[in-house]
Amino acid sequence: MIIGALSLALLPPLSVAHADENEYVALGDSYASGSGAGNYSDVFCSRSRNAYPARWATANSPGTFRFVACGGAQIPDVQNSQLSALRSTTSLVSISIGGNDSGFAATMISCMFSTDSACESALNNASAFVRYQLPGRLDRLYTAIKTRAPRAKVVVVGYPYLYKEGFCFGGISARKRSMINDGSDLLNGVIADRAGAAGFAFADGRPAFAGHEICTADAWISATNIHPTSEGHAKGYLPAFSAAAN
Repeated sequence: MIIGALSLALLPPLSVAHADENEYVALGDSYASGSGAGNYSDVFCSRSRNAYPARWATANSPGTFRFVACGGAQIPDVQNSQLSALRSTTSLVSISIGGNDSGFAATMISCMFSTDSACESALNNASAFVRYQLPGRLDRLYTAIKTRAPRAKVVVVGYPYLYKEGFCFGGISARKRSMINDGSDLLNGVIADRAGAAGFAFADGRPAFAGHEICTADAWISATNIHPTSEGHAKGYLPAFSAAAN
């Protein structure tokens, strides 16, 4: 498990009254920390100044910004090392979590470097976890967030489709790409459902990255590390999160 140290950045106040009361906390995994987006403020956690939380804070200047998302994080890591960043005064929270809990890295290794059948087997194992174990884990995490930050608006940010389907020159097979995207639908569906049950907003990464998946002419996801690029955070995640945060 990768557990990051708390990073606190105080940004200039807004020009409106009571701006210093605005407190934004960014929780989550590598899709929140900005792994693959470069310009890291914390290399250990792959915490990037180009990630959507940092970009939102720069554009909106909350009174306090705590960026504690960390690459490799699973739900227990958020519970044990990130939730302490929340306060009763926190007004906005973002979180991307659940992919690593369901075995994202191992599944992608199988799909990128093994046969179609090995990829399918890995995805089936991940899907069983997502269906039967992830909902309860998310419920407990979301309850803890509400307890620590009862007045905050919480935006749960989902995962994009990773691959364009159909013809793609080189790379993994069309069958693998289709199965991976089906897995993304299942994962996002569970996350959105539990977010809604908790009264949280859901920012869907799939339409945010539509037309910019791996195998497109203007991909916002790296085919090498399977994470959003700096452009993906700026043009995909940031608008989706901003709309949900309003």
